[in-house]
Amino acid sequence: MTPERKKELEKLALLVREHIVRMSTDGGCFIGASLSCADIIVYLYKEFLNINQQNLNDPHRDYLLLSKGHDVPALYGLFAELGWIEKSRLTNHLKSNDSIYWHPNRQIPGIEYYSGSLGHLPAVGVGIALDIKMKGENNRVVIITGDGELNEGSVWEAVLVAQAYKLDNLIFLVDRNHFQANVRTEELIPLEPLQDKFEAFGCAVKRINGHDFEAMEKAFSTIPIQPGKPSVIIADTIRGKGLPSIQERADRWFCNFTHEEVEKLLKELHGEEQARITSETLTVR
Repeated sequence: MTPERKKELEKLALLVREHIVRMSTDGGCFIGASLSCADIIVYLYKEFLNINQQNLNDPHRDYLLLSKGHDVPALYGLFAELGWIEKSRLTNHLKSNDSIYWHPNRQIPGIEYYSGSLGHLPAVGVGIALDIKMKGENNRVVIITGDGELNEGSVWEAVLVAQAYKLDNLIFLVDRNHFQANVRTEELIPLEPLQDKFEAFGCAVKRINGHDFEAMEKAFSTIPIQPGKPSVIIADTIRGKGLPSIQERADRWFCNFTHEEVEKLLKELHGEEQARITSETLTVR
């Protein structure tokens, strides 16, 4: 990856984070986890997936399923920057006159499937990937899961089916931000050694820094990681990435900020007020 391309992706990710912050008012959103997966989503759509505004309904496109649906502000923010939806529509977040809500809605161009209840989309992704294989096509299916979501047994059932049918066109991408709701994953139901667990279920696995575009490029350039096996990318991320005042705080998983607080957070995002902003000035509602 050239330095210039890396800067372009970083700039786009910053714009997506701005949208996420703006959507954390007037009802709020799951800001922490949305910020943790922003870089991942930007990379996938810009560098890996065969998805664009012209082929959203093309049966030969790639598929992305956001199983951790509460992170949809990151997806909507990117769609706005890509021109798939009008940026002005993001201000309709949670309003009754639009379809932009806390979870993916298929009425929004580019959303493949509804999600909300965790653990459901891995099975949907397996079905899509199997259908593609049966048709002899080469589309790829990426399922983004949360790490807390891995406590759902349905996820592991889907993984077992994926390896049984040798779905090497399927990629499970785990946003490993080490939090489940308002508690650390390793304090609730420990997931580690996570890579070993996926390998024991028949997957080929790589673990990367989920905020490093060069690491992502290196990992995804080898997909499938091993022919005949589903690929798993465990992306270690930081919940609340970009906002030190809320970063890795258990009580900052869902926030509903005032408009004034949002303006402060936007300045913090750009590094203008990091020294002045403290967590005490930001009220969770």
